[in-house]
Amino acid sequence: MSVEASAPAYIRSISPYIPGKPISELARELGLDAHTIVKLASNENPLGMSPKARAAVLSAIDELGRYPDGNGFGLKQALSRKLGVSADCFVLGNGSNDALELAARAFLPAGASAVYSQHAFAVYALAVQCVGARGIEVPARAWGHDLAAMADAITTDTRVVFIANPNNPTGTFIPGHLIAAFLERVPQNVVVVLDEAYNEYLHPELRYDSVSWLARFPNLVISRTFSKIYGLAGLRVGYVVANPVVVDLMNRVRAPFNVNTLALAAAEAALGDEAFLKQSYELNSSGMAQILAGLDALNLEHIPSGGNFITFRVGDAAAVNKRLLQQGVIVRPIANYGMPEWLRVSIGLPAENARFLEALAVALKA
Repeated sequence: MSVEASAPAYIRSISPYIPGKPISELARELGLDAHTIVKLASNENPLGMSPKARAAVLSAIDELGRYPDGNGFGLKQALSRKLGVSADCFVLGNGSNDALELAARAFLPAGASAVYSQHAFAVYALAVQCVGARGIEVPARAWGHDLAAMADAITTDTRVVFIANPNNPTGTFIPGHLIAAFLERVPQNVVVVLDEAYNEYLHPELRYDSVSWLARFPNLVISRTFSKIYGLAGLRVGYVVANPVVVDLMNRVRAPFNVNTLALAAAEAALGDEAFLKQSYELNSSGMAQILAGLDALNLEHIPSGGNFITFRVGDAAAVNKRLLQQGVIVRPIANYGMPEWLRVSIGLPAENARFLEALAVALKA
């Protein structure tokens, strides 16, 4: 038997997650000046990290010879103060991807099933497959989650349901009262992972207090990240808010020291930088309007988005994407999400948004 054949079949059949193309890679491939390339592919904060987070990173550098705080005491205390729940309600992760995978490892035995939506974040299916469980993909409704159909899809062997709100890559949003009604329908032995990576980008009128639901729904797991509005994508830090019993189980499968020293320091500082959050939200709102106006001028269909990105239809998305890359503009093709005619663009700085729209107009004419 070969080494490859010795791996489980469900591992051999995995199609790895494809990240957004890095600037350095495109520069090498096409011989472009990296400084002229605009990357709007990975839903990053174009402002980068906050000044407070940057200062915290610099202050923590001298501690890199020692292991990080494996319990993340300082960050958990800061999260506790901000969200109004005890510190034992948090699991820290190496990005929210890590937190999603911990939920699968803790609650999905091999052969059990998990429910998620068509066009939802690709990591859900990967996390399920990695533990040898069975994924139940529910057809989307208007490019988003059909909660009634997802509830109906739960079987006797279902142990986890994944919901992204807002959803990536489509940007669709589910009002809070509909999620609460869905939780009422879900059996108590089924963990509902509510992925709120883009929560802070929602208009204030759309926001809901999911953390307050934990008292009513002990099977609820809320996943959030510092990679998006907090601008710490390169440091990889996310977290889960859940019932302490759930937290204990997830910590049993968590790798020790899974969040590094710089990430812990930066996240704790970023959490308290309200001025930076306000600036990032306002920049995203104006940038969203700028790109939407440009897409409308080009008569392109797009999906209303609650995040920091817009998904739009161009027809032959692979060809349009190639022509954008040749102009030094990186967006995200999403054919792997079953949307071969669509591209996703992240909101950037005003000049980056304008550059994208100019390049798109050229790409569509070619």
